[in-house]
Amino acid sequence: QVQLVESGGGLVQAGGSLRLSCAASGRTFSINSINVMGWFRQAPGKEREFVAGINWGRGSTYYADSVKGRFTISRDNAKNTVYLQMNSLKPEDTAVYYCTARKAPAIATPWGQYDYWGQGTQVTVSS
Repeated sequence: QVQLVESGGGLVQAGGSLRLSCAASGRTFSINSINVMGWFRQAPGKEREFVAGINWGRGSTYYADSVKGRFTISRDNAKNTVYLQMNSLKPEDTAVYYCTARKAPAIATPWGQYDYWGQGTQVTVSS
């Protein structure tokens, strides 16, 4: 099993920035089985949606159109940690943000294709 723990959420004004972190832990064998990590978000009354993903080995990334150019996903292999730098935040970015991990090698956008999930961290952007 892999445990994912998010941190870094909070309240920010529109145009501001936040950085989310997600630390992965578990047995070495389980950690090494992870190929992709990513972030999803879910606003009240809406479905969980893909935000960004990163291939753990190659470092390749993929973003939802709604955040492209504003958000940056990165990873620190030594710390088993993935980050989401969010700039130029908008009120519509308000949601609970979830860290996720996948054993399959390709970044996927459907939430059902991920194997592990964190508890989520609230991001609120005020206008």
